[in-house]
Amino acid sequence: MKYGEAKDELIQAWGNLGYSWGLNKTMAQIHALLMISPKPLTTEDIMEELSISRGNANMNIRALLDWGIISRVSVPGERKEYFKSEKDVWALARQVAKERRKRELEPIIKVLREVNEVQVDGSDESKEFKKVVKELKNFAEKSDNLLETFIKAEESWFWNSIMKLMK
Repeated sequence: MKYGEAKDELIQAWGNLGYSWGLNKTMAQIHALLMISPKPLTTEDIMEELSISRGNANMNIRALLDWGIISRVSVPGERKEYFKSEKDVWALARQVAKERRKRELEPIIKVLREVNEVQVDGSDESKEFKKVVKELKNFAEKSDNLLETFIKAEESWFWNSIMKLMK
């Protein structure tokens, strides 16, 4: 496989994988392009490489900046904005986990804590509701604690811990 084909295949695959992270396909493709690029790219570079519109590029670049997985870069002598991606895979994974936690897990934990305060009225439905909500809340809180540990962890510590669990 030649470089151009391999690059296109990776960008497409990363775009599909991005959906699992909570990113849209174009966002993930831009991220992949920036990740494999040896130098920062402009919006125009991204538009040309991925054959996307300026609006699509700008919207998704802004979203990637919000996620904290790409950043703006100053290039001496240039007026255009340049962008680069985090290249450390562990730092990237921790940042994605941090954002998903903030956007998905924290809101549901808040709701589960609120509805967990429901008063059981003696009906089977309210008893079952209270039981299920309590189990969901406990699971979500334990998941949140695990995610927090991962976010704060160093690569070697994390893998050493996983290996101990597997023994």
